[in-house]
Amino acid sequence: MEYTKLGRTGLDVSRLCLGCMSYGEPDRGAHPWTLPEAESRPFIRQALDHGFNFFDTANVYSDGTSEEIVGRALKEFARREDIVLATKLNGRMRPGPNGAGLSRKEVFTETDASLKRLGTDYIDLLQIHRWDPSTPIEETLEALNDVVRAGKVRYIGASSMYAWQFAKALALSERHGWARFVSMQNYVNLLYREEEREMLPLCRAEGIGVIPWSPLARGRLTRDWDETSARSETDAFGKTLYAATADADRKVVEAVARVAAQRGIPRAQVALAWVLAKPGITAPIVGATKPHHLDDAVAALSVELTQDEILALEEPYVPHAVTGFS
Repeated sequence: MEYTKLGRTGLDVSRLCLGCMSYGEPDRGAHPWTLPEAESRPFIRQALDHGFNFFDTANVYSDGTSEEIVGRALKEFARREDIVLATKLNGRMRPGPNGAGLSRKEVFTETDASLKRLGTDYIDLLQIHRWDPSTPIEETLEALNDVVRAGKVRYIGASSMYAWQFAKALALSERHGWARFVSMQNYVNLLYREEEREMLPLCRAEGIGVIPWSPLARGRLTRDWDETSARSETDAFGKTLYAATADADRKVVEAVARVAAQRGIPRAQVALAWVLAKPGITAPIVGATKPHHLDDAVAALSVELTQDEILALEEPYVPHAVTGFS
């Protein structure tokens, strides 16, 4: 495993982050393909054995059960001070008014609820799970600053939004002396490269760590275009990400297959190596529901693509409509 600083902070994180959306009770929340606790724990253990110290979940994943499963496993398998534990808030956690969003009330309520589910007294990286258009960003930023000052949170991060929104948030934090976002969790992979236009350059200029979600495009880059999985068949959000550009996306998937075949390595290693090589990328968030998923992810750290290979992978790409913000 390799380690790097998270943006301009002094925090060392593994070059890969384990995404924990796959771990949660399948009868809770919106992801029926998730693994229950007994099946999830071996992957968390395997990630630690590979040297991962960075784990990302969210309050909304499987109605809070992802946080519970991850928290219990990490408490048993590792020392808390060795782990960088990230979670997110914004999504709806209960019915009625004030059951979702990024109001001051909700930031305090959901921070405390996540701490309880995770079984810890502090969160290393608390991220806003998208932009909340119904709450002034000043209110959210001040509330996040207060949970940091209270010692409940070490660092704060953001996730997919427009670059102008992120720039506004960074400027407001600086103006008021509030805790500043140190990371951006956005959507970056060979099938969706729109973040290269504005967000990635902004993050490089501002010293923001970038921890992309879905670097393998929900597995589409790891298999033939027409091949499906249990997740792809039930993932309503995932289906919306690629519908409009299927013809071009298929060519990208085929290019990944060709490069992988020429090298004699799995496609996942090629697709992930491309993300890892992008300037400014800190730690792609990788999911794992089979042991080889983590093996391939770690192996990708040693894959150096040539300029010709990168050109072959990128050439079929066509501009996509901006997506991933909902």
